[in-house]
Amino acid sequence: RARTPVGAMATMSAARDGYVSGESPLVATACDGATLADVVFSQFVPGEDEETQMNTLMQIIDAELSEPYTVFTYRYFIKNWPELCVLAWLNKECIGVVICKLDQHRESFRGYVGMLVVTKPHRDLKLGSSLVSRALGVMRQHGADECVLEVESTNKGALRLYENLGFIRDKRLERYYLSGGDAYRMKLLFPLPPSTADDENDIEYEGVVCGDGVVSHGEGR
Repeated sequence: RARTPVGAMATMSAARDGYVSGESPLVATACDGATLADVVFSQFVPGEDEETQMNTLMQIIDAELSEPYTVFTYRYFIKNWPELCVLAWLNKECIGVVICKLDQHRESFRGYVGMLVVTKPHRDLKLGSSLVSRALGVMRQHGADECVLEVESTNKGALRLYENLGFIRDKRLERYYLSGGDAYRMKLLFPLPPSTADDENDIEYEGVVCGDGVVSHGEGR
């Protein structure tokens, strides 16, 4: 199954590859008896045994995906957005990872889910949802306006996962993959920050929000 989108960068592949079967809405126990409460989550820590961390996530992704990414793709995401690489551990074994990015896209500060992998024996733990939820939380803390990703149009499990998290099908991309398969571009809009309007005087302000949250050069209208 080819992962590289037609007409797009090879490094910006879809986030659906390691997730095929879907998560059971009822079962929350893995085949080894583990539950989600037994799982420990961590972010990638730059400079702290970095090569070991990199090898760990590369091994799990390469083992689950049909065509492995190059090391340059991993480094592109990890070096720029280490806080958006979330790993799941069970008994000191990595059983899942999500890798994302967050940057400016036209007028929007946009997050992107680049890779999501959960090992097959642990896909009944709803681990994929937990990993993506944690990454979305980090994006929101950093002021993201939205998050997007691509999913194979035939991957019902992944579509259900993302729709349960609030994503909508924004666009169908015909022959998006080199395999000839279609994809859905899915989008999640983050809630707007609290209003800075003066409720008592019913005044709205326009301006730039400074680092301390104060609106500068605002004018009432």
